[in-house]
Amino acid sequence: MKASVVDLRYKMNDILKALERNEEVTVLYHGKVKGIIVPAKKEHHGKMTEHPFFGMLSADTQKSVLSTLDDLRKSRYDDI
Repeated sequence: MKASVVDLRYKMNDILKALERNEEVTVLYHGKVKGIIVPAKKEHHGKMTEHPFFGMLSADTQKSVLSTLDDLRKSRYDDI
C-alpha cells in the first residue's frame, strides 16, 4: 500500500488495517518515497501448559510453592 503524509493523518484506520493484513505501507512525500512501515512480527510464547509452574500442585509433586518459584527464578537472580 502507498500512503502520502496526508493519508497518514486522515486515513490512519485504513493504514492500520493494511498492517493487520501484513502489508507494507510505503510513505510518500511529494511523490517520493520517504519510508516504509513494516508490520510487527507476532510473538509466539508457547502454550500455557508448557510452563513449569502449570500443574505444580498435582499429587505427585512434593516440592513447596516457594521452592518451585526459587527454581524458576534462579537464573534471573544469579545474573545480578
